[in-house]
Amino acid sequence: MRKILDKIYLLSGYLSAIFLALIALTIIAQILGRFVNITIDSTETAGFSLAALTFFGLAYTFRGGEHIRVTLLTRLLEKKAKKYQELFALTFCILFTGYLTYWSWDFVYFSFIFDDISPGLLAIPFWIPRLSMSLGVTIFLIALIDDFIFVLNDQEASYDKNASPIFKDDK
Repeated sequence: MRKILDKIYLLSGYLSAIFLALIALTIIAQILGRFVNITIDSTETAGFSLAALTFFGLAYTFRGGEHIRVTLLTRLLEKKAKKYQELFALTFCILFTGYLTYWSWDFVYFSFIFDDISPGLLAIPFWIPRLSMSLGVTIFLIALIDDFIFVLNDQEASYDKNASPIFKDDK
């Protein structure tokens, strides 16, 4: 199970990188289109790609310890108190992200049912770019639950293991 989850997180990171490249490609296509008098609307596709890269990147960066964490007070806590603090923080994040996950899938469903179309030149069905948001936030929710179980079982969370050694606690 561990290998499958790690592959999902890695795939999510790769998808995020692909959407970053797509932003660059759409901008380049728009610039080149101006030279040959072809209208290419990169605003929508770049915006959709930005949303996809943001949400697909959540789990990958979280597991890599790259999310911003304020450890000014938590690094002073004893091991048991730190565990409870991390469980509290992870529980809050799981609840918030679970709420976001539910409503993002609801958003995709109703976009599909009502055939909601983007207003730009390409007229993309909105459920397609919204699907990337829902998938990304779902993978992030799985990563949060994964780390919650690690901390609950007195194991080191992924964001602590993979964090830069410069910022590691000396305890």
